Amino acid sequence: MALVTFTGYPSSGKTHRAIQLKGHLDRRLTDPSYSGPKLKVIVLSDDALNIDRSSYNDSLLERTARGALFDAIQRQMGRDTILIIDALNYIKGLRYQLYCAAREFKLRVCTVYVVATPGLCRRWNSERSDGRGYTTETLDNLIARYEEPSSMVRWDSPLFTVPWSESDVPIELIWKAVTEGNVKPPNVGTQAVLKAPSDALHTLEQVSTLLQAVSGVPGGHVTLNLSETLKPRVTLPERSLTLSELQRMKRQFVTVHKKAITLGTVEKGTVDWSEESVAHKFIEYLENNKLIIINK
Repeated sequence: MALVTFTGYPSSGKTHRAIQLKGHLDRRLTDPSYSGPKLKVIVLSDDALNIDRSSYNDSLLERTARGALFDAIQRQMGRDTILIIDALNYIKGLRYQLYCAAREFKLRVCTVYVVATPGLCRRWNSERSDGRGYTTETLDNLIARYEEPSSMVRWDSPLFTVPWSESDVPIELIWKAVTEGNVKPPNVGTQAVLKAPSDALHTLEQVSTLLQAVSGVPGGHVTLNLSETLKPRVTLPERSLTLSELQRMKRQFVTVHKKAITLGTVEKGTVDWSEESVAHKFIEYLENNKLIIINK
């Protein structure tokens, strides 16, 4: 349904604002006057995932923590969920990654920028009594590296800014964004890539059966009994195709498709990796190389 990304300096009050927003959304969704789809509101945060603040003391630990958060976000994304991300989200690249994931799931998006001065953040951080504060060095480092959101870029829009002096979040604007905002369709860069099955390489190697059926056969019209359902009629050249010639074509065919498997992707669209389908593709490959003609 929607993804709401909170961003701001560490200890700027993001959790407080996220709680405010969740309360407003829950009340509206349970109000008798609400007639929209049944939705749930979920808040994901470092605390909810038991990610310690010390993770931000080390770049490697921080990358691991961000990865754990992103995986959890993807698991919770859904058409029946308003997902609130209460985390630092201080890097543009991470916010863009969240935006792309939301587009893949066809969710509405918005960003809430919680603003507080560095001095206030340092004071509020030092006053924490729950053991979840940042070290002074880490806090200063995160503030220095913070990349502000901008309403001019698509992954931060629509952007709602909430200064520390405001008593509440702009619920009317956020409600409209998550319930009526445009749902942008996935594009090539955000679509889930179709994966080849784990036995795809083994299936490719099975075209050896086809080689045995074709090699040494005199030219003319031939029916290849490859399986009970795959019996293509082909025209072979006047000369007999040698096994070495066919082996060379097989190696080329396997190499082309093996590249797709190695990259973890396959051709665009639905791909059938059954043995019959691969054998049929190899027959077409032989025809494209003018070794046989498939009789339509």
